[in-house]
Order: sequence, then C-alpha cells, then structure tokens
Amino acid sequence: QVQLVESGGGVVQPGGSLRISCAASGSIFSINSMGWHRQAPGKERELVADITRGGNTNYADSVKGRFTISRDNAKNTVYLQMNSLKPEDTAVYYCNAVGTDWALITRYYWGQGTQVTVSS
Repeated sequence: QVQLVESGGGVVQPGGSLRISCAASGSIFSINSMGWHRQAPGKERELVADITRGGNTNYADSVKGRFTISRDNAKNTVYLQMNSLKPEDTAVYYCNAVGTDWALITRYYWGQGTQVTVSS
C-alpha cells in the first residue's frame, strides 16, 4: 500500500507564490506518473499538472507559464511551484500517483488534499 502526504498549502495574496509537496511512502514496485489535481467549491476535480518518471510534464492550459511541476524520484516526492497566483486558483489540491505493485498491477493513489487559498 502507498500513502501520499501533501504539505505546503496555505493562504497567499494574488500575484504571490506557493510551493506544495507530496511525498509517497510504502511498499510498491514502482511509482510511474505523479501529479496534482484540484477541486474548487461547486466544481469538478480537474487536472493541474502531471509528470512521468522520466520527467515529461503536462499542464492544464489555465496554469501553463505560471506553475511548474517537478519530482525527486529518489524521494518519491512531487512538487508544484505556483507563481502569479490568482483567486481562481483557490481550491483543494490533491496529489495523485500511478504505480505498479509487486503483482505488476497498475494502482492509483490519492492524497488527502491541501487547501490553497488566494485572497487579498
């Protein structure tokens, strides 16, 4: 089983920056892609960004040029650097990971979420 623990959320003013992190722990054969989704009140959960083990990245159009996803494979940790934050970025941010267990079955994992609030 794998646990994802997020950290770094909080309140920031518009135009500000914030970095959130997610560390994966537990026994698994490999963790493949990792990423971030977010869910604002009254809205569906949406992909923010994801990154493969090899470092290929994918971003939602709404965050391109402002957010940067990165990962440390040795630490099984993924980061999301968020710059030029806007009020519409306010949401609960969820870390997710796609892994392969010891039976070589693909598994999907989610963190508990961390709140990011952009407000003056």
